Amino acid sequence: MDDWIEHVCTTLDIPRDALDVDAVLDLARDASHSVDRPAAPVTAYLLGYVAGRHAQQPGADPDEPARALERIAADARGWSSAEG
Repeated sequence: MDDWIEHVCTTLDIPRDALDVDAVLDLARDASHSVDRPAAPVTAYLLGYVAGRHAQQPGADPDEPARALERIAADARGWSSAEG
């Protein structure tokens, strides 16, 4: 998987250190197990969207994407199937 990540980062011109693989995999696991399996890639995509939008904001707090990941992961872990 490391080779694939390196390839994608290079292809998309993303610094490799911009990705916390373990955090993204944990988020995907939490969304998949607690919400619904298809929620994993959709949640990861939405987090990436937020991180990209955040990167374009001058003076933005550099820790905000990590806090967003933590919030969404916590929400996923606490999600009930009754919530839909």
